[in-house]
Amino acid sequence: MSQTWHDLLFAHWNIDSRMLRDLVPAQLELDTFEGRCWVGVVPFRMSAIHARWLPPIPGASAFPELNVRTYVKLDQKPGVYFFSLDAADRLAVWAARRFYRLPYFHAAMKCTPKREEILYDSRRYRGNAEFRARYRAMGPVRVRDRGTLEHWLTERYCLYATAGERAFRGEIHHQPWPLQDAEAEIEANTMTAASGIDLPRQSPLLHFAARLEVLIWPLQPAS
Repeated sequence: MSQTWHDLLFAHWNIDSRMLRDLVPAQLELDTFEGRCWVGVVPFRMSAIHARWLPPIPGASAFPELNVRTYVKLDQKPGVYFFSLDAADRLAVWAARRFYRLPYFHAAMKCTPKREEILYDSRRYRGNAEFRARYRAMGPVRVRDRGTLEHWLTERYCLYATAGERAFRGEIHHQPWPLQDAEAEIEANTMTAASGIDLPRQSPLLHFAARLEVLIWPLQPAS
């Protein structure tokens, strides 16, 4: 599949690995940076969503999405593990659950550019999972160097999913993230609590990306 991601905020908190171990399937190894795990809440919007050999479907190719994620590896290959993904399109939720084995949920969502900031509002139709914030880029675009925390958090080129004892990997291809530092006022965030994660009482590490084109390949069994 081909997608374009817009107006993306990375909001990250560092988390004790003991909190996450029971929440992540045992066949996936928790990935750490200097001994700490990280959890991200990532709101954005998508456009031009389509299978590579087909044009975008009118009315179903652009919508907001919001994910809660952490970082894992399997066979030394780093990737992303999703606790939840909320989307404003019911068909996309069904397809992602069916073909990518991902925990998608249908939500009422708005992602609204206003002057130099983004207004984001998401509320899951079932359950108490809500995110409401305004955020903006600060500073120039920079591709982060290998070995930095920012590179470790964002430059990951596969996702992992599981079904029973089996683990699956989906390759993700894109250019390096055009990151900017960011500011945000988060008015409501129960997304992590809905997945059983208690966030520490600290300000998140924030980054912004205006636009990124992405290719996502089908899931394959991981060794």
